[in-house]
Amino acid sequence: MAKKILITGATGLVGKELKNQLLNKGYEVNTLSRKNSSDPNNFVWDVYNGKIDSRCIEGVESIIHLAGEPVAEKKWTDERKKQIIDSRVKSTELLYQTIQNKSDHQIKSFISASAVGFYGDCGDEILTENSANGYGFLAECCKLWEDAVNKGKKLSLRIVKLRTGIVLSKEGGALPQLDKPIKLFVGSALGTGKQWTPWLHIDDMVAMYIYVLENVKMEDSYNACAPFPVTNIGLTKAIAKHLKRPFWPIKVPKKVIELLLGERAEAVLMSNNTSAQKILDAGFKFKFTDLDEALTSLYHK
Repeated sequence: MAKKILITGATGLVGKELKNQLLNKGYEVNTLSRKNSSDPNNFVWDVYNGKIDSRCIEGVESIIHLAGEPVAEKKWTDERKKQIIDSRVKSTELLYQTIQNKSDHQIKSFISASAVGFYGDCGDEILTENSANGYGFLAECCKLWEDAVNKGKKLSLRIVKLRTGIVLSKEGGALPQLDKPIKLFVGSALGTGKQWTPWLHIDDMVAMYIYVLENVKMEDSYNACAPFPVTNIGLTKAIAKHLKRPFWPIKVPKKVIELLLGERAEAVLMSNNTSAQKILDAGFKFKFTDLDEALTSLYHK
Protein backbone atom coordinates (compact mmCIF):
# COMPACT_ATOMS: atom_id res chain seq x y z
CA MET A 1 0.00 0.00 0.00
CA ALA A 2 1.31 3.48 -0.91
CA LYS A 3 2.54 5.66 1.95
CA LYS A 4 0.31 8.63 2.68
CA ILE A 5 1.73 12.11 3.30
CA LEU A 6 -0.02 15.26 4.54
CA ILE A 7 1.28 18.55 3.09
CA THR A 8 0.33 21.96 4.47
CA GLY A 9 1.02 24.95 2.23
CA ALA A 10 0.57 22.74 -0.83
CA THR A 11 -0.50 25.65 -3.04
CA GLY A 12 2.77 27.50 -2.44
CA LEU A 13 5.85 27.50 -4.67
CA VAL A 14 7.53 24.49 -3.05
CA GLY A 15 4.36 22.70 -1.93
CA LYS A 16 2.84 22.56 -5.40
CA GLU A 17 5.93 20.98 -6.98
CA LEU A 18 6.51 18.68 -4.00
CA LYS A 19 2.94 17.35 -4.18
CA ASN A 20 3.32 16.58 -7.91
CA GLN A 21 6.60 14.78 -7.42
CA LEU A 22 5.33 12.70 -4.49
CA LEU A 23 2.28 11.66 -6.52
CA ASN A 24 4.58 10.72 -9.42
CA LYS A 25 6.62 8.57 -7.03
CA GLY A 26 3.49 6.66 -5.99
CA TYR A 27 2.73 8.34 -2.67
CA GLU A 28 -0.79 9.27 -1.62
CA VAL A 29 -0.99 12.96 -0.70
CA ASN A 30 -3.48 14.74 1.55
CA THR A 31 -3.43 18.54 1.68
CA LEU A 32 -4.72 21.14 4.11
CA SER A 33 -5.93 24.49 2.82
CA ARG A 34 -8.19 27.36 3.81
CA LYS A 35 -10.70 26.69 1.02
CA ASN A 36 -12.84 23.78 -0.08
CA SER A 37 -11.92 22.15 -3.37
CA SER A 38 -13.15 19.29 -5.55
CA ASP A 39 -10.07 17.26 -4.58
CA PRO A 40 -11.23 14.50 -2.16
CA ASN A 41 -7.74 14.49 -0.60
CA ASN A 42 -7.90 18.19 0.28
CA PHE A 43 -9.12 19.06 3.78
CA VAL A 44 -10.01 22.45 5.24
CA TRP A 45 -8.56 24.19 8.28
CA ASP A 46 -8.82 27.61 9.86
CA VAL A 47 -5.63 28.18 11.82
CA TYR A 48 -6.62 31.47 13.45
CA ASN A 49 -9.88 29.99 14.79
CA GLY A 50 -8.33 26.64 15.71
CA LYS A 51 -10.52 24.58 13.36
CA ILE A 52 -9.33 21.57 11.38
CA ASP A 53 -10.86 18.56 9.62
CA SER A 54 -9.21 15.78 11.61
CA ARG A 55 -9.74 13.30 8.75
CA CYS A 56 -6.69 14.90 7.14
CA ILE A 57 -4.36 12.68 9.21
CA GLU A 58 -6.17 9.36 8.68
CA GLY A 59 -3.65 6.82 7.36
CA VAL A 60 -0.93 9.49 7.19
CA GLU A 61 2.65 8.47 8.06
CA SER A 62 4.43 11.82 7.66
CA ILE A 63 3.50 15.50 7.72
CA ILE A 64 5.41 18.05 5.63
CA HIS A 65 4.55 21.44 7.10
CA LEU A 66 5.11 24.36 4.71
CA ALA A 67 2.23 26.66 5.68
CA GLY A 68 2.90 30.25 6.69
CA GLU A 69 2.08 33.80 5.62
CA PRO A 70 4.61 35.23 3.11
CA VAL A 71 7.28 37.18 4.96
CA ALA A 72 8.18 40.00 2.57
CA GLU A 73 4.89 40.54 0.72
CA LYS A 74 3.34 43.24 2.93
CA LYS A 75 4.50 46.02 5.24
CA TRP A 76 5.56 44.78 8.69
CA THR A 77 2.95 46.38 10.91
CA ASP A 78 2.52 44.90 14.40
CA GLU A 79 -0.58 43.09 13.12
CA ARG A 80 1.28 41.68 10.11
CA LYS A 81 4.18 40.49 12.27
CA LYS A 82 1.71 38.69 14.52
CA GLN A 83 0.12 37.04 11.44
CA ILE A 84 3.53 35.89 10.17
CA ILE A 85 4.35 34.28 13.52
CA ASP A 86 0.87 32.90 14.29
CA SER A 87 0.49 31.34 10.84
CA ARG A 88 3.57 29.23 11.63
CA VAL A 89 3.28 28.63 15.37
CA LYS A 90 -0.51 28.20 15.70
CA SER A 91 -0.68 25.96 12.62
CA THR A 92 1.97 23.69 14.17
CA GLU A 93 0.12 23.62 17.50
CA LEU A 94 -3.15 22.78 15.73
CA LEU A 95 -1.55 19.85 13.91
CA TYR A 96 -0.06 18.48 17.14
CA GLN A 97 -3.38 18.88 18.95
CA THR A 98 -5.07 16.90 16.16
CA ILE A 99 -2.45 14.13 16.43
CA GLN A 100 -2.81 14.05 20.21
CA ASN A 101 -6.60 13.69 19.96
CA LYS A 102 -6.30 10.69 17.63
CA SER A 103 -4.83 7.84 19.66
CA ASP A 104 -4.68 5.43 16.69
CA HIS A 105 -2.75 7.80 14.39
CA GLN A 106 0.14 6.37 12.33
CA ILE A 107 2.28 9.52 12.08
CA LYS A 108 6.01 8.94 12.58
CA SER A 109 7.65 12.03 11.06
CA PHE A 110 7.03 15.78 11.12
CA ILE A 111 9.15 17.68 8.58
CA SER A 112 8.88 21.46 8.76
CA ALA A 113 10.10 24.43 6.80
CA SER A 114 12.18 26.99 8.66
CA ALA A 115 14.50 29.71 7.34
CA VAL A 116 18.11 30.89 7.49
CA GLY A 117 16.66 34.04 9.08
CA PHE A 118 17.02 31.99 12.30
CA TYR A 119 20.65 33.17 12.51
CA GLY A 120 19.97 36.89 12.03
CA ASP A 121 22.50 39.15 10.32
CA CYS A 122 25.93 37.53 10.83
CA GLY A 123 28.24 39.18 8.29
CA ASP A 124 30.94 36.78 7.06
CA GLU A 125 30.60 34.26 9.92
CA ILE A 126 30.16 30.71 8.59
CA LEU A 127 26.84 29.45 9.94
CA THR A 128 26.28 25.82 10.86
CA GLU A 129 23.17 24.29 12.39
CA ASN A 130 24.85 24.72 15.80
CA SER A 131 25.22 28.49 15.38
CA ALA A 132 23.24 30.61 17.83
CA ASN A 133 19.83 32.10 17.19
CA GLY A 134 20.30 35.72 16.08
CA TYR A 135 18.56 39.06 16.61
CA GLY A 136 15.78 40.84 14.74
CA PHE A 137 12.22 39.98 13.78
CA LEU A 138 13.06 37.12 11.39
CA ALA A 139 15.34 35.46 13.95
CA GLU A 140 12.64 35.78 16.60
CA CYS A 141 9.99 34.39 14.23
CA CYS A 142 12.13 31.37 13.26
CA LYS A 143 12.94 30.63 16.92
CA LEU A 144 9.26 30.63 17.93
CA TRP A 145 8.45 28.53 14.84
CA GLU A 146 11.14 25.93 15.57
CA ASP A 147 10.27 25.82 19.29
CA ALA A 148 6.67 24.98 18.33
CA VAL A 149 7.86 22.28 15.91
CA ASN A 150 10.20 20.76 18.51
CA LYS A 151 7.24 20.06 20.82
CA GLY A 152 6.44 17.15 18.50
CA LYS A 153 9.26 15.23 20.21
CA LYS A 154 6.90 14.79 23.18
CA LEU A 155 4.59 12.90 20.79
CA SER A 156 7.51 10.58 19.87
CA LEU A 157 7.70 12.00 16.35
CA ARG A 158 10.86 12.27 14.25
CA ILE A 159 11.38 16.03 13.84
CA VAL A 160 13.25 17.63 10.94
CA LYS A 161 13.51 21.38 10.19
CA LEU A 162 14.89 22.67 6.90
CA ARG A 163 16.32 26.17 7.30
CA THR A 164 15.81 27.48 3.81
CA GLY A 165 17.55 30.25 1.90
CA ILE A 166 16.28 31.84 -1.31
CA VAL A 167 14.56 29.22 -3.48
CA LEU A 168 15.26 30.05 -7.12
CA SER A 169 12.31 29.52 -9.45
CA LYS A 170 10.72 31.54 -12.25
CA GLU A 171 7.29 30.50 -10.98
CA GLY A 172 7.42 32.65 -7.85
CA GLY A 173 9.33 33.35 -4.66
CA ALA A 174 12.32 35.70 -4.60
CA LEU A 175 13.70 35.42 -8.15
CA PRO A 176 10.92 37.35 -9.98
CA GLN A 177 11.37 40.11 -7.37
CA LEU A 178 15.15 40.12 -7.78
CA ASP A 179 15.12 40.16 -11.57
CA LYS A 180 12.39 42.83 -11.93
CA PRO A 181 14.70 45.89 -11.57
CA ILE A 182 17.33 44.16 -13.72
CA LYS A 183 14.79 43.68 -16.53
CA LEU A 184 14.03 47.40 -16.22
CA PHE A 185 17.75 48.18 -16.75
CA VAL A 186 18.28 49.35 -13.16
CA GLY A 187 20.07 46.31 -11.74
CA SER A 188 22.53 47.12 -8.95
CA ALA A 189 23.65 45.80 -5.56
CA LEU A 190 21.61 46.48 -2.44
CA GLY A 191 23.22 48.07 0.61
CA THR A 192 26.92 47.16 0.71
CA GLY A 193 26.24 44.28 -1.70
CA LYS A 194 28.60 42.18 0.40
CA GLN A 195 25.83 40.41 2.33
CA TRP A 196 25.84 36.63 1.81
CA THR A 197 22.74 35.25 0.13
CA PRO A 198 22.16 31.50 0.56
CA TRP A 199 20.28 30.05 -2.42
CA LEU A 200 19.10 26.75 -3.87
CA HIS A 201 17.32 25.68 -7.04
CA ILE A 202 13.63 24.70 -6.74
CA ASP A 203 14.49 21.17 -7.97
CA ASP A 204 16.97 20.72 -5.11
CA MET A 205 14.52 22.12 -2.56
CA VAL A 206 11.84 19.60 -3.56
CA ALA A 207 14.39 16.76 -3.78
CA MET A 208 15.63 17.64 -0.28
CA TYR A 209 12.15 17.30 1.25
CA ILE A 210 11.73 13.90 -0.41
CA TYR A 211 15.23 12.83 0.71
CA VAL A 212 14.48 13.80 4.33
CA LEU A 213 11.12 12.03 4.12
CA GLU A 214 12.70 8.79 2.94
CA ASN A 215 15.81 8.82 5.15
CA VAL A 216 14.36 8.22 8.58
CA LYS A 217 17.67 8.55 10.44
CA MET A 218 17.78 12.28 9.65
CA GLU A 219 16.65 14.47 12.54
CA ASP A 220 16.75 18.04 13.84
CA SER A 221 17.90 21.06 11.74
CA TYR A 222 19.56 21.25 8.32
CA ASN A 223 20.57 24.30 6.31
CA ALA A 224 18.65 23.98 3.03
CA CYS A 225 21.05 25.92 0.83
CA ALA A 226 23.45 25.12 -2.00
CA PRO A 227 27.05 24.54 -0.84
CA PHE A 228 28.32 27.85 -2.28
CA PRO A 229 26.42 30.94 -1.10
CA VAL A 230 27.02 34.14 -3.06
CA THR A 231 27.02 37.80 -2.13
CA ASN A 232 24.22 40.11 -3.19
CA ILE A 233 26.59 41.62 -5.78
CA GLY A 234 27.40 38.15 -7.12
CA LEU A 235 23.76 37.14 -7.37
CA THR A 236 22.64 40.40 -9.02
CA LYS A 237 25.52 40.29 -11.53
CA ALA A 238 24.75 36.66 -12.40
CA ILE A 239 21.05 37.39 -13.02
CA ALA A 240 21.94 40.45 -15.13
CA LYS A 241 24.30 38.32 -17.24
CA HIS A 242 21.57 35.74 -17.96
CA LEU A 243 19.04 38.45 -18.79
CA LYS A 244 21.60 40.28 -20.97
CA ARG A 245 21.03 43.47 -18.99
CA PRO A 246 23.56 45.90 -17.50
CA PHE A 247 24.75 45.68 -13.90
CA TRP A 248 25.39 49.15 -12.53
CA PRO A 249 28.25 49.67 -10.05
CA ILE A 250 26.14 52.19 -8.10
CA LYS A 251 24.81 50.57 -4.91
CA VAL A 252 21.34 51.27 -3.54
CA PRO A 253 22.05 52.80 -0.10
CA LYS A 254 20.71 51.10 3.02
CA LYS A 255 18.73 54.24 3.95
CA VAL A 256 16.90 54.22 0.60
CA ILE A 257 15.99 50.53 1.03
CA GLU A 258 14.74 51.23 4.57
CA LEU A 259 12.69 54.16 3.24
CA LEU A 260 11.08 51.91 0.61
CA LEU A 261 10.60 48.76 2.68
CA GLY A 262 10.56 49.91 6.30
CA GLU A 263 11.48 47.08 8.68
CA ARG A 264 11.27 44.57 5.82
CA ALA A 265 14.69 45.88 4.72
CA GLU A 266 16.02 43.41 7.31
CA ALA A 267 15.12 40.54 4.97
CA VAL A 268 17.02 42.13 2.06
CA LEU A 269 20.13 43.32 3.90
CA MET A 270 20.70 40.30 6.15
CA SER A 271 23.94 38.36 5.60
CA ASN A 272 23.81 34.55 6.05
CA ASN A 273 27.00 32.69 5.09
CA THR A 274 25.47 29.26 5.62
CA SER A 275 27.24 25.91 5.48
CA ALA A 276 25.59 22.97 3.68
CA GLN A 277 28.02 20.44 5.16
CA LYS A 278 25.49 18.71 7.41
CA ILE A 279 23.04 17.90 4.59
CA LEU A 280 25.96 16.80 2.38
CA ASP A 281 27.21 14.52 5.18
CA ALA A 282 23.71 13.00 5.33
CA GLY A 283 24.21 11.90 1.71
CA PHE A 284 22.09 14.45 -0.13
CA LYS A 285 23.39 15.20 -3.63
CA PHE A 286 22.64 18.61 -5.10
CA LYS A 287 21.69 18.83 -8.75
CA PHE A 288 22.86 22.48 -8.81
CA THR A 289 25.87 23.64 -6.79
CA ASP A 290 26.90 26.35 -9.25
CA LEU A 291 24.73 29.49 -9.45
CA ASP A 292 25.45 29.98 -13.15
CA GLU A 293 24.20 26.46 -13.97
CA ALA A 294 21.12 26.96 -11.79
CA LEU A 295 20.21 30.21 -13.57
CA THR A 296 20.89 28.64 -16.97
CA SER A 297 18.37 25.91 -16.19
CA LEU A 298 15.77 28.49 -15.15
CA TYR A 299 16.23 31.15 -17.84
CA HIS A 300 17.30 29.07 -20.85
CA LYS A 301 15.31 25.83 -20.63
